Amino acid sequence: MNSTNSDIQDALSPVAGRIHPPKENYEVRHRSKAWLAHQKIIFTSFVGDLLVVVASLCAAYLVRFETFLGSVGVADFGVTLHDYFGHIIVGTVVMMGLMINFRLYDARGFLRFRPMVKSVVYACMGWSVVFMSVALVLKIDPAISRIYCMVAGFITMSFLLGWRLLLHRLIRKNSWGDALRQRVVFLGWNNECEAAMRRYNGMEGDELMVAGVVSPQIGSFEDTPPEDVPILGSFDELRRSIRETEADMLVAVNGSTDRKTLLEVSEICEREFVDFKLVPSCFQVLVSGLQLETVNGMPVLGIGKLPLHYTFNNGLKRAFDIVGALMGLCLFGPLIGLFMLLVRLESKGPVIYRQVRLGLNGRPFHIFKIRSMKTDAESSGSPGWTVKNDPRCLRVGAFMRRWNIDELPQFWNVLIGDMSLVGPRPERPELINDFKEEIPHYNVRHNIKPGLTGWAQINGLRGDTCLATRVKFDLHYMENWNFLWDLRIMALTFVKRSGAC
Repeated sequence: MNSTNSDIQDALSPVAGRIHPPKENYEVRHRSKAWLAHQKIIFTSFVGDLLVVVASLCAAYLVRFETFLGSVGVADFGVTLHDYFGHIIVGTVVMMGLMINFRLYDARGFLRFRPMVKSVVYACMGWSVVFMSVALVLKIDPAISRIYCMVAGFITMSFLLGWRLLLHRLIRKNSWGDALRQRVVFLGWNNECEAAMRRYNGMEGDELMVAGVVSPQIGSFEDTPPEDVPILGSFDELRRSIRETEADMLVAVNGSTDRKTLLEVSEICEREFVDFKLVPSCFQVLVSGLQLETVNGMPVLGIGKLPLHYTFNNGLKRAFDIVGALMGLCLFGPLIGLFMLLVRLESKGPVIYRQVRLGLNGRPFHIFKIRSMKTDAESSGSPGWTVKNDPRCLRVGAFMRRWNIDELPQFWNVLIGDMSLVGPRPERPELINDFKEEIPHYNVRHNIKPGLTGWAQINGLRGDTCLATRVKFDLHYMENWNFLWDLRIMALTFVKRSGAC
């Protein structure tokens, strides 16, 4: 018995002064308060959405038939709001059904505003099509106006977003917000736990709240927990710690206990109505792509496909690249010609600079740029980064790099398929030989095509900046790609255009 106590003290010695022992309370905790808060939020949001949708559809009728739009299209003389009452009922039912389908009444989803905006937009876009189809099939009299459907979809989306923004702010300021957050207890601690905690606590929704950390059964903490994370005690007090903190989730660090005891921990969580999670420490990259698969009946955890590995997503991105590259060459062609002339007037030599870069799957290709440096910029034979106020830059080159004008010929690289409009910036093979050895997961970014602009670039990571941080931004983009994000990055490129020279 004494030896056991001694082992526990040794495990807790680095943080002994920060232990917060749980109270002597072994009663089964009640969740009625949190459950009641969830139901109140769902009921409030449902009733509010219902009233907003009805008001929006009525407002759409007034805009369509009582304004100048009344004379647009097929004139519906004599149509009253009473005549459209059937359409309003059907439209309301369809909209509420779509909002339920897009999980807009998931209690914890109320803490995150941006995903909610996306769901509302998708629901309203789908509503215009579904509502028109349902009204035509049911043959509601009078015939539905297509202009009314478009107006109603826009007004409903605007009103719902305004109402949901108000509700979101009220929830975050009210005690309801605390009831929605999941309280997490960690069994063991490592750097991945701290990174996840900082990431969630920095997010808009703050869906998770770290209640504390329990000392692992095997050895001591892999990494010392931060000062603001309470140490709840030893592994032997795990069950009491879960009850005292009213935890909703237990996250066990891989290696914090043996396999047999880990199964017992999962059973404890089941009895206490606590979600059980395991941190797979062997995966340090593309963790959001982890998938559980079976190989001959054996469950295995591994990295699945990235979003751009699916044919539809890849085809959509390629179509967007072709259209965007053609528009870019037509729109900026005169500007490219003008700066090629200015470069020739300042410096003799080729005006278009070709350089080998590595693209998809590490395949080399020639990237095209308007030459912004002197012809002997790399006379030493060793490639290197451009830096601020680089003396190798031409006068017109410094201006071009500040406004990204030298990159415009890369629309041709996009058109022929070597690059994409958005993706990780390609690097030179000479530099990559060192990068792939020094920077973890560097070569993973070659799983997709390099881009003319990227998530790292619009966040200021280009030129002489930390490459490790840039790689993290690139991997985050690869894991979470979607078409709307590409549009956002393209738009922000014209706003955030700090150059490297």
